Amino acid sequence: MPTENSPAPRPVVLVIGGGFAGIFAIRRLRHADVDVDVILVDRSTTNLFQPLLYQCATGILSEGQITQPLRSLFRKYKHVEVLQGKATELDPVAQEVTFARSDDSTFTRRYDYLLIACGMRQSYFGNEHFAEIAPGMKTLDDALDIRRRIFEAFENAESLPTREERHGWLSFAVVGAGPTGVELAGQIRELATKTIADEFHSIDPRETEVMLFDGVSGPLHSFGDKLSAAAQRNLDRLGVDCHMNVIVTDLDSEGLVATAKDGSQQRYDAKTVLWTAGVRAVSFVKAAARSLGVEQDRAGRIAVGDDLTVPGYPNVWVLGDIMAYENLPGVAEVALQSGFFVAGLIKREIAGKRRPVEKFRYRDLGSAAYISRYRAVVKFKSFSITGFPAWLIWGFVHLAFLTTNRHRLSTVGTWMLQLARGHRGERASLRTTRRR
Repeated sequence: MPTENSPAPRPVVLVIGGGFAGIFAIRRLRHADVDVDVILVDRSTTNLFQPLLYQCATGILSEGQITQPLRSLFRKYKHVEVLQGKATELDPVAQEVTFARSDDSTFTRRYDYLLIACGMRQSYFGNEHFAEIAPGMKTLDDALDIRRRIFEAFENAESLPTREERHGWLSFAVVGAGPTGVELAGQIRELATKTIADEFHSIDPRETEVMLFDGVSGPLHSFGDKLSAAAQRNLDRLGVDCHMNVIVTDLDSEGLVATAKDGSQQRYDAKTVLWTAGVRAVSFVKAAARSLGVEQDRAGRIAVGDDLTVPGYPNVWVLGDIMAYENLPGVAEVALQSGFFVAGLIKREIAGKRRPVEKFRYRDLGSAAYISRYRAVVKFKSFSITGFPAWLIWGFVHLAFLTTNRHRLSTVGTWMLQLARGHRGERASLRTTRRR
């Protein structure tokens, strides 16, 4: 029991989610002058570098090169406790959050400051049954599932006797022409035309058909007309068939149906369909919004104030992809900056200083998308770059975001080998258990 002379308990910062927002908030709270206990809870206890997830899915990088155990990342942070659990309930009155373990038992943790940064999952726009046929690209399980499906498609085609029977297996459909969809479609074509082009006897992987679908007018539509047109030219050169201004309204194990704006429909055969067309908040965000008495937008994000707090709750922040603030995009840089900003506010308050009336200001450092070998597009505020210079910038930016020097060196070595020889060393066909 505490006595009269016992020191006051240290304030507790509870961070839900081990992505960029959570990681950079904790890094700013790591200094000895911050008298605080930090509890980080994540459903996987692994930091995942999502921007390179598609390279894991297509056999370039291993899962170890794009992940870092949170316990390893914070092993020297004596005031940081890492726990594995899925957030399920929030009680803002008691200032407690309930988490579920992998065996469905539960535990709770109290907080003085709460940072909700648990991220997004794939959205199928109400067609949840699509998920079993067309995996998304948000988790490591997704990437490993996609890797298995891609390589098994070529293996299945190799054992079939006729071109007609092979056609479905050698046809790939990617739904969603944003950065992830464009990168994934381009990598499948590069895999087929370079890496495995001469490894089969019965099939010619160069005949592989890769189709890209989206309801917008062009690939990378959010990058603007100029870069969208550049992306279209590069995809055409690579051999990706782009079907724009259509919405995928149905799919099954043999292919999909695309509906144009005039209502006309067309079916496309493809035994491998991959989905990158939209995101929504994870289930806990809905539970948190209900407990806090706030609304969510169509994607499930929670509107926050200028200091990223939830209205009416000055000690609860919503960060990264799941915050709705000034139409900011759900990208790594927004998450990083939001986590860093909020940690600064908490540091000042814990140090006994008055919390400043401060507005979060996002510094837009640009957007980048990889299209094919030596080709990328990069968009800054006032100008844009395409081709080889953009590809170099893309590489440097992604290396900078990796969490450790070991990851950076390993990734550079792998990229150099892949460029020199077309080598993809991560081609094991793994069976994964999908969990949503």
